[in-house]
Amino acid sequence: MVKRIVSEWLVPFGLARFRKPKEWAESLRPDAAGLARPEDHPEALQEAIRKAQEALLRVQNSEDGYWCADLRADTTLESDAIMLLNFLGRGQSPKVRKLANFILSQQLPDGGWPIYRNGPADLSATVKAYWALKFAGHGLHEPSLAKARKKITELGGIHKVNTYSKFYMAMFGQYDWRGVPSIPPEIMLFPNWFYYNLYQMSAWTRSIVIPLSIIWSERPAIQCPHHARLDELFPDSRRYVPLRDVMPPHSFFSWTNYFLLWDGWLKVMEGNGPHRLRVWSLRLAEDWILQRLQDSDGLGAIFPGIVNTIMAMKCMGFSDYDPRLVRQIRHIENLEIETDGMLEMQPCFAPIWDTSISVIALAESGLNREHPALVRAVEWLLTKESRRAGDWRVTNNLGPVGGWAFQFNNAFYPDIDDTAMVMLALRHVHVDESLALAREKSCLRGLHWLLSMQSRKGGWAAFDKDNTKFIFTKIPFADHNAIIDPPYADITGRVLEFLGYIGYDESYPCVRAAVDFLRREQESDGSWYGRWSVNYIYGTWQVLRGLAAIDTDMEQPMVQKAIQWLKSVQRPDGSWGETCETYADPSKKGRGPSTPSQTAWAIMGLLAAGLYDDDAVERGVQYLLGTQKEDGTWDETEFTGTGFPKVFYLEYTLYRNYFPLLALGQYRGTGRDMPLPRDAMQGDPVDA
Repeated sequence: MVKRIVSEWLVPFGLARFRKPKEWAESLRPDAAGLARPEDHPEALQEAIRKAQEALLRVQNSEDGYWCADLRADTTLESDAIMLLNFLGRGQSPKVRKLANFILSQQLPDGGWPIYRNGPADLSATVKAYWALKFAGHGLHEPSLAKARKKITELGGIHKVNTYSKFYMAMFGQYDWRGVPSIPPEIMLFPNWFYYNLYQMSAWTRSIVIPLSIIWSERPAIQCPHHARLDELFPDSRRYVPLRDVMPPHSFFSWTNYFLLWDGWLKVMEGNGPHRLRVWSLRLAEDWILQRLQDSDGLGAIFPGIVNTIMAMKCMGFSDYDPRLVRQIRHIENLEIETDGMLEMQPCFAPIWDTSISVIALAESGLNREHPALVRAVEWLLTKESRRAGDWRVTNNLGPVGGWAFQFNNAFYPDIDDTAMVMLALRHVHVDESLALAREKSCLRGLHWLLSMQSRKGGWAAFDKDNTKFIFTKIPFADHNAIIDPPYADITGRVLEFLGYIGYDESYPCVRAAVDFLRREQESDGSWYGRWSVNYIYGTWQVLRGLAAIDTDMEQPMVQKAIQWLKSVQRPDGSWGETCETYADPSKKGRGPSTPSQTAWAIMGLLAAGLYDDDAVERGVQYLLGTQKEDGTWDETEFTGTGFPKVFYLEYTLYRNYFPLLALGQYRGTGRDMPLPRDAMQGDPVDA
C-alpha cells in the first residue's frame, strides 16, 4: 500500500517530466466564459444542433449514464463464431444458421467477402466465410459457394490465407500443421530484458498469441463434419505449402529469412525438446491468461482473444462446467446482435470511448454543463478508472496506476487514447465539490500515467511504451499487420489537446518532444497518418486540434500545409470522404464517398487552424445540415474506424452522430475550448 502511494503521488512530483502548470487543476472545472449566444446564429444551425443533441441523449443508458453503440466489423467474426461452436461440439445450435444467414447477406456479387463495407473481396475473409457456410450445411454446388470458390482461386488460393485462418483449419484437420507458423509456448520463458520477449509484441497481439501458443502445443484434432471439409479448395493433394512460398518477397540476408529459419528449426524440435520445459511453458501461459481474466470481460476484452482463450482452455482440460470457461463463453454471447433472423458478432464493446466523445459533443455544442445526463456520465466514467498495474508496467516501471480502458472491464489494458479522451470529457461538466475532488484525483493519476507513457521518439502509442522493434513485423505469424505498437500522430495529437487545455505549451519538454515528433511524421503533402480511424483526414484533424490547444503558431508552414491538403481533398458537395483502401494505397488518401464523420473531422481541423469564415468550412457545415435526418441523426455507409490497417476495420455506429454534432457545436462557437471570432458575442450555454 505504501509503495503504491509513493509511485502514484510522491515519485512524479520529483521528476522533471511530471512538471505541471500551476493552475492545471482549475482547468478541470468548466465555466461559462467564451460562450456565444445561440440566437446569433442561423436558425437552421440551432435546430440541427438541438435535434442532434436530443438524438444522442435518447440512446444514453438510462440507469448508469454511459453510451455504448453497436460496434461492427467484417464477417470473419461470424465465421469464427461458427467455427467455435463446432469446436465446442455445438455445431447444431440454431445460432449457426443465423450466423450463416448474416454471412450470406454480405457476399459480394463477385462471390467474395470484403473486410470493410463496399471494399473488394479479401482472400482470408472469403475462405472463412466459405468454410462457415459449409459448417452450416450449405451444399457444395449452391451458387453462393460456387462463386466463392472461383473467387478464392482468383485471389491466390487457400494456401495464401493468413496465419489465424490456417490455425483454425489445422485444428479440424483441414490444413497441415507443417504449413502453420510456429507459436511455441516457450516464448513465455524469455525474460523481459531479452531482446525478443512477450512484451515486445503489442497488447492485442499478446491476447491473441498466448492462447494460440497453447493450441500450437496441444494441436487438438477436432472431428470436422464431412459436409464441412475443404478438399475442393486445394489445387492438388498437398495440404500445406512451405511458409517460404507464401511470405512476401525477401532476400536471403533478411529478417524474414532469419525468422523462417527459426520457424523451420522449431518445427523440427516440436515433440523432441525437453518435456519439462514444455510443461513449464504451458503452465506459465495458463497462469498468464488466467491472471488477465480478472477484472476483465475476457482476455483483452476483444473477440479474438476470448475465442482463442476458450479453445486454449479446452486444450488445457477445463471442464465445460468450469466457471472460468463458462464466463468466457458468456462474454462471447454478450457480443451477439440478433436482427431479422440473422446474428452478428461485435469485436468488443466501446462504452468508455462512446461515452467520452458523447459528453464532449454535447458539452461543446451547448448543452448545459450541469445537465443530469452529463453528470451521470461523469460519475460512471470515474468508476471505470483503472486501478491495477497492467502489462504496460513491464516497460514503464515508473508510471503510477491510472488511466482508462476502451471496454466496460479491461483492467490490464488501459490505453492512452481513451485516457486522454476521458479526461477531455471530464473537464466539461459542472459537478458538486465531492465529485470534483474525485475527478481531480483521477485526472492527476491519469495525467501522470500519460506523461510516463511518452515514447523516446516523443509521441504516444496506444497501450505500450517504446514497443517499436520493427524486425518483429517479419515474424511469420505477424501477418495481422499490428504486431508492434509504435507511437502515432493521431494519439499524440489527442494527448497534446488535453495537455494544452490544462495549461501546457511548448515550454514543457514533453510538449516540445511531441511537436518535434509530429513534425517528423507529417507527410510531404501536409497530411498526417491516422492509425486508429480512417485515415489521413482523421490524423490531420487530431494533430491540428492538438497543436491549437498548446497555442502553436497556426501560421507556420507545417500547419498551413495541412490546411491546404484538407482543402484540396474536399468534395464538390462540400463534404469529405476517405476509404480504408488508403492504408494499402496512400495515393488514394482523402478520396472516397462522402461521410458525416470524416466531414466533421475535416471541419474541426480547419476550425482548429482558425478558419472560422472560410468557404471550405461553410460548405462542409452546409453538407452536414443538408444530410441530417429528421430524427437528428446521419446515415453513414462506410467503415471509418481502424482495428489493424489492411486487415481489420470497424464501424463505430455513433461516429456518424456525435462527430457532426461536435463539429456543428464548434462551428457555432459555443464551446470555450475553440477560439471565437473577435466580434463574437458572449452569453450563456444552451440548456437543451
